[in-house]
Amino acid sequence: MINGAGRTWIRWIIMMAKSESRRTGRRPGSPDTRQAILAAARQAFAERGFDGATVRQIAAGAEVDPALVHHYFGTKEQLFLATMQVPIDPKQIVAVVTGGGRESIGENLVRTFLSVWDSPVGTAGAALLRSATSSEWSARLLREFLVTQMLRRVAKQLDLDPVEAPIRVALVASQIAGLAMMRYIIKLEPIASAKPEDLVAMVAPTIQRYVTGPLTPGSS
Repeated sequence: MINGAGRTWIRWIIMMAKSESRRTGRRPGSPDTRQAILAAARQAFAERGFDGATVRQIAAGAEVDPALVHHYFGTKEQLFLATMQVPIDPKQIVAVVTGGGRESIGENLVRTFLSVWDSPVGTAGAALLRSATSSEWSARLLREFLVTQMLRRVAKQLDLDPVEAPIRVALVASQIAGLAMMRYIIKLEPIASAKPEDLVAMVAPTIQRYVTGPLTPGSS
Protein backbone atom coordinates (compact mmCIF):
# COMPACT_ATOMS: atom_id res chain seq x y z
CA MET A 1 0.00 0.00 0.00
CA ILE A 2 1.24 3.49 -0.85
CA ASN A 3 1.29 5.89 2.10
CA GLY A 4 0.56 9.61 2.03
CA ALA A 5 4.16 10.59 1.31
CA GLY A 6 4.31 8.08 -1.54
CA ARG A 7 1.15 9.45 -3.12
CA THR A 8 2.52 12.97 -2.84
CA TRP A 9 5.76 11.85 -4.54
CA ILE A 10 3.84 10.21 -7.41
CA ARG A 11 1.70 13.30 -7.92
CA TRP A 12 4.86 15.42 -8.04
CA ILE A 13 6.42 13.12 -10.68
CA ILE A 14 3.26 13.29 -12.82
CA MET A 15 3.14 17.07 -12.49
CA MET A 16 6.80 17.42 -13.50
CA ALA A 17 6.34 15.06 -16.46
CA LYS A 18 3.42 17.14 -17.73
CA SER A 19 5.44 20.31 -17.24
CA GLU A 20 8.39 18.84 -19.15
CA SER A 21 6.08 17.74 -21.98
CA ARG A 22 4.72 21.28 -22.28
CA ARG A 23 8.24 22.75 -22.12
CA THR A 24 9.68 20.57 -24.86
CA GLY A 25 6.60 20.88 -27.04
CA ARG A 26 6.62 17.19 -27.98
CA ARG A 27 3.48 15.95 -29.70
CA PRO A 28 2.07 12.53 -28.86
CA GLY A 29 1.15 10.21 -31.70
CA SER A 30 -2.04 11.58 -33.26
CA PRO A 31 -3.81 11.65 -36.62
CA ASP A 32 -2.02 14.93 -37.38
CA THR A 33 1.44 13.68 -36.48
CA ARG A 34 2.20 12.14 -39.87
CA GLN A 35 1.30 15.34 -41.72
CA ALA A 36 3.31 17.43 -39.26
CA ILE A 37 6.37 15.25 -39.92
CA LEU A 38 5.88 15.50 -43.69
CA ALA A 39 5.58 19.29 -43.54
CA ALA A 40 8.74 19.57 -41.42
CA ALA A 41 10.56 17.15 -43.72
CA ARG A 42 9.68 19.14 -46.86
CA GLN A 43 11.05 22.29 -45.26
CA ALA A 44 14.21 20.58 -44.01
CA PHE A 45 14.97 18.84 -47.31
CA ALA A 46 14.31 22.00 -49.32
CA GLU A 47 16.46 24.18 -47.05
CA ARG A 48 19.32 21.79 -46.22
CA GLY A 49 19.14 19.19 -48.96
CA PHE A 50 18.83 15.45 -48.48
CA ASP A 51 22.38 15.04 -47.14
CA GLY A 52 22.18 18.03 -44.79
CA ALA A 53 18.78 17.32 -43.22
CA THR A 54 18.66 14.95 -40.25
CA VAL A 55 15.84 12.98 -38.70
CA ARG A 56 16.45 14.80 -35.41
CA GLN A 57 16.04 18.20 -37.10
CA ILE A 58 12.87 17.05 -38.82
CA ALA A 59 11.48 15.70 -35.56
CA ALA A 60 12.23 19.01 -33.84
CA GLY A 61 10.44 20.90 -36.62
CA ALA A 62 7.39 18.66 -36.24
CA GLU A 63 7.62 18.81 -32.43
CA VAL A 64 7.73 15.04 -32.08
CA ASP A 65 10.22 12.51 -30.81
CA PRO A 66 12.63 11.19 -33.48
CA ALA A 67 11.34 7.68 -32.75
CA LEU A 68 7.97 8.71 -34.16
CA VAL A 69 9.60 9.71 -37.45
CA HIS A 70 11.08 6.23 -37.77
CA HIS A 71 7.78 4.70 -36.66
CA TYR A 72 5.80 6.40 -39.43
CA PHE A 73 8.36 6.42 -42.24
CA GLY A 74 11.28 4.11 -41.46
CA THR A 75 14.50 5.58 -42.85
CA LYS A 76 15.34 9.13 -43.87
CA GLU A 77 15.36 7.99 -47.49
CA GLN A 78 11.84 6.58 -47.19
CA LEU A 79 10.70 9.82 -45.58
CA PHE A 80 12.20 11.82 -48.43
CA LEU A 81 10.39 9.72 -51.03
CA ALA A 82 7.16 10.18 -49.07
CA THR A 83 7.56 13.96 -49.16
CA MET A 84 8.03 13.78 -52.92
CA GLN A 85 5.09 11.37 -53.36
CA VAL A 86 7.18 9.45 -55.87
CA PRO A 87 5.20 6.48 -57.29
CA ILE A 88 8.31 4.52 -58.32
CA ASP A 89 11.24 2.89 -56.56
CA PRO A 90 14.39 4.77 -57.70
CA LYS A 91 16.60 1.77 -56.90
CA GLN A 92 14.66 -0.47 -59.27
CA ILE A 93 14.70 2.12 -62.04
CA VAL A 94 18.45 2.65 -61.69
CA ALA A 95 19.02 -1.12 -61.73
CA VAL A 96 17.16 -1.39 -65.06
CA VAL A 97 18.88 1.64 -66.59
CA THR A 98 22.40 0.54 -65.66
CA GLY A 99 21.84 -3.19 -66.14
CA GLY A 100 23.60 -3.27 -69.51
CA GLY A 101 26.63 -1.26 -68.41
CA ARG A 102 28.04 1.93 -69.89
CA GLU A 103 27.73 1.04 -73.55
CA SER A 104 23.93 0.72 -73.48
CA ILE A 105 23.12 3.43 -70.94
CA GLY A 106 21.71 5.87 -73.49
CA GLU A 107 19.27 3.41 -75.01
CA ASN A 108 18.27 1.89 -71.67
CA LEU A 109 17.73 5.27 -70.03
CA VAL A 110 15.54 6.76 -72.77
CA ARG A 111 13.51 3.57 -73.21
CA THR A 112 12.94 3.20 -69.46
CA PHE A 113 12.07 6.87 -69.09
CA LEU A 114 9.47 6.71 -71.86
CA SER A 115 7.96 3.46 -70.62
CA VAL A 116 7.47 4.94 -67.14
CA TRP A 117 6.13 8.31 -68.32
CA ASP A 118 3.83 6.76 -70.93
CA SER A 119 2.27 4.61 -68.18
CA PRO A 120 -0.28 5.80 -65.57
CA VAL A 121 2.68 6.66 -63.33
CA GLY A 122 3.53 9.46 -65.76
CA THR A 123 0.65 11.54 -64.45
CA ALA A 124 2.41 11.90 -61.10
CA GLY A 125 5.69 12.67 -62.87
CA ALA A 126 4.05 15.43 -64.90
CA ALA A 127 2.54 16.91 -61.73
CA LEU A 128 5.98 16.98 -60.08
CA LEU A 129 7.50 18.68 -63.11
CA ARG A 130 4.74 21.30 -63.32
CA SER A 131 5.10 22.03 -59.62
CA ALA A 132 8.86 22.43 -59.97
CA THR A 133 8.45 25.05 -62.70
CA SER A 134 6.14 27.19 -60.56
CA SER A 135 7.55 26.76 -57.06
CA GLU A 136 11.13 27.25 -55.89
CA TRP A 137 10.58 24.85 -52.99
CA SER A 138 9.26 22.16 -55.33
CA ALA A 139 12.19 22.77 -57.65
CA ARG A 140 14.64 22.28 -54.79
CA LEU A 141 12.98 19.04 -53.74
CA LEU A 142 12.89 17.71 -57.30
CA ARG A 143 16.55 18.64 -57.75
CA GLU A 144 17.46 16.79 -54.55
CA PHE A 145 15.49 13.76 -55.70
CA LEU A 146 17.19 13.66 -59.09
CA VAL A 147 20.68 14.14 -57.66
CA THR A 148 20.57 11.92 -54.57
CA GLN A 149 18.13 9.21 -55.57
CA MET A 150 18.75 8.83 -59.30
CA LEU A 151 21.84 10.47 -60.80
CA ARG A 152 24.21 9.73 -57.94
CA ARG A 153 23.21 6.07 -58.06
CA VAL A 154 23.66 5.93 -61.84
CA ALA A 155 27.13 7.46 -61.58
CA LYS A 156 28.10 4.97 -58.88
CA GLN A 157 26.78 1.96 -60.78
CA LEU A 158 28.61 3.01 -63.94
CA ASP A 159 31.80 3.80 -61.98
CA LEU A 160 32.15 7.21 -63.62
CA ASP A 161 35.20 9.36 -63.02
CA PRO A 162 34.35 11.30 -59.81
CA VAL A 163 35.69 14.51 -61.35
CA GLU A 164 33.61 14.21 -64.52
CA ALA A 165 30.53 12.56 -63.01
CA PRO A 166 28.73 15.76 -61.87
CA ILE A 167 28.79 17.42 -65.31
CA ARG A 168 28.01 14.19 -67.13
CA VAL A 169 24.94 13.38 -65.04
CA ALA A 170 23.81 17.03 -65.18
CA LEU A 171 23.96 16.94 -68.97
CA VAL A 172 21.96 13.72 -68.99
CA ALA A 173 19.39 15.30 -66.68
CA SER A 174 19.08 18.34 -68.94
CA GLN A 175 18.32 16.12 -71.94
CA ILE A 176 15.76 13.99 -70.10
CA ALA A 177 14.09 17.01 -68.49
CA GLY A 178 13.82 18.71 -71.88
CA LEU A 179 12.27 15.59 -73.39
CA ALA A 180 9.78 15.36 -70.51
CA MET A 181 8.82 19.01 -70.86
CA MET A 182 8.32 18.89 -74.63
CA ARG A 183 6.51 15.55 -74.77
CA TYR A 184 4.35 15.61 -71.65
CA ILE A 185 3.91 19.22 -70.51
CA ILE A 186 4.10 21.49 -73.57
CA LYS A 187 3.22 18.58 -75.88
CA LEU A 188 5.24 19.88 -78.78
CA GLU A 189 4.65 17.99 -82.03
CA PRO A 190 5.93 15.79 -83.49
CA ILE A 191 7.69 14.82 -80.24
CA ALA A 192 4.42 14.53 -78.31
CA SER A 193 2.98 11.84 -80.57
CA ALA A 194 6.22 10.18 -81.71
CA LYS A 195 6.62 6.46 -81.24
CA PRO A 196 8.81 5.61 -78.24
CA GLU A 197 11.27 3.60 -80.32
CA ASP A 198 11.72 6.53 -82.71
CA LEU A 199 12.57 8.79 -79.79
CA VAL A 200 14.95 6.18 -78.40
CA ALA A 201 16.76 6.08 -81.74
CA MET A 202 17.03 9.87 -81.93
CA VAL A 203 17.77 10.81 -78.29
CA ALA A 204 19.77 7.84 -76.98
CA PRO A 205 22.97 8.65 -78.92
CA THR A 206 23.11 12.09 -77.29
CA ILE A 207 22.64 10.57 -73.83
CA GLN A 208 25.32 8.00 -74.62
CA ARG A 209 27.78 10.70 -75.64
CA TYR A 210 27.15 12.60 -72.41
CA VAL A 211 28.03 9.46 -70.43
CA THR A 212 30.90 7.91 -72.38
CA GLY A 213 32.01 10.45 -74.99
CA PRO A 214 34.47 13.33 -74.74
CA LEU A 215 33.22 16.32 -72.76
CA THR A 216 34.95 18.93 -74.93
CA PRO A 217 35.48 19.05 -78.73
CA GLY A 218 38.74 17.49 -79.81
CA SER A 219 39.40 15.67 -76.54
CA SER A 220 39.98 11.93 -76.57
